[in-house]
Amino acid sequence: MIKKLINFIEASPSPFHAVETAKEMLAEAGFTELREAERWTIEKGGRYFVTRNQSSVAAFAVPANMEKTRFMIAAAHTDSPTFKIKDTPELTSEDYVRINAERYGGMIYDSWFDRPLSVAGRVIVRTESGVRSVLVDVDRDLLMIPHIAIHMENPNAGKEYNPASDLVPLFGDGKAKDGFMTIIAEAANVKPEDILAHELFLVNRQKPAVWGKDGEFLSAPRLDDLECVFAATQAIIDAKPEGAVAFMLAADNEEVGSQTKQGAGSTFAADVMSRICEAMGDDFRSALAESMMLSADNAHAVHPNAPALADPTHRPKMNGGVVLKFAANQKYTTDAVSAAVFRQICQRADVPVQTFANRSDKLGGGTLGNILTRSVSLSAVDIGLAQLAMHSSYETAGTRDAAYMVAAMKQFYESALIAQDGEVTIR
Repeated sequence: MIKKLINFIEASPSPFHAVETAKEMLAEAGFTELREAERWTIEKGGRYFVTRNQSSVAAFAVPANMEKTRFMIAAAHTDSPTFKIKDTPELTSEDYVRINAERYGGMIYDSWFDRPLSVAGRVIVRTESGVRSVLVDVDRDLLMIPHIAIHMENPNAGKEYNPASDLVPLFGDGKAKDGFMTIIAEAANVKPEDILAHELFLVNRQKPAVWGKDGEFLSAPRLDDLECVFAATQAIIDAKPEGAVAFMLAADNEEVGSQTKQGAGSTFAADVMSRICEAMGDDFRSALAESMMLSADNAHAVHPNAPALADPTHRPKMNGGVVLKFAANQKYTTDAVSAAVFRQICQRADVPVQTFANRSDKLGGGTLGNILTRSVSLSAVDIGLAQLAMHSSYETAGTRDAAYMVAAMKQFYESALIAQDGEVTIR
């Protein structure tokens, strides 16, 4: 399983590539691609997927003998904190050419210094009839963000970095002027003058590594949240749902608030689910009442060098199983009923469950679950896998946990709920 996860991460340097990689997995497993602009024919026993903006994907499997439409949903996000290249990318000064980029999400700045970087994303090119999108992955060491030498400015003295001046990638010397988009065009196999627009992101070139005494740790870029995207995709491929529609959502833009046409705050999930209900002849609102969602986004492990930062009674460990997340401020969707249901499902799958809550003097972050439930109001839990260095350009997780998440999600997809307010039967 860990080799599959590594392959998925390496093939997914941007949200566009993550969706393309998930599409390839789904198509190879026999899922049929649908297009939002076309009329859908959905049949019981069928397995389908649909994309939006090339950066979000929904996949679903309809049981052959389903009596009533219900949904068992696993949702994750395709984006990770990075830097996005601005429309006019080159900055020239002091006989250097640098690349003008802005923050995308909240990252650990130090983790981006002094390491080979490259660029991935998509370009939009002109055609005879309009425009088309081309994915780009510049597979070479192209950029670097160099630290200032300690003799000139001590970064260990609590320096506050300014992303507009301190975190500007170096591209080349003065001879590199006007060369950046030429390299992008070569990678896309198009002419530079045919590129009309682009969405390009910095990529940490460091390869994933399995390490530790017994190979118990995995370090890689973008573990948050490609680990959960991979698990949700692999699990829906493996699952054989019987009483409810297994539904996977991998949405873009979680790291910047999800409020885009393809994010969790959009109508994407509701649009797809309502069309499924329409095809099955069932009421969408009735279906939601007996549906459930896993909002899957990685969790903070207890840090070996800072254990006091964790809550005293909620201390997730890497390789300790799936993490169930709680928050009184409702940044997580978990409530008592949904937590109990999820624990039972994990027990059936023989998957260990840990719990996470922020220390009481820390606010913590949010995720896509409570945003998604605004458009599809249903029972939900927030879960993830324990990791260190969240939002670093190179994060660390446990090598055994991905298999736990796939097993838990598979069991979840194969379950169905018969629910009244406060009482749930799990089939």
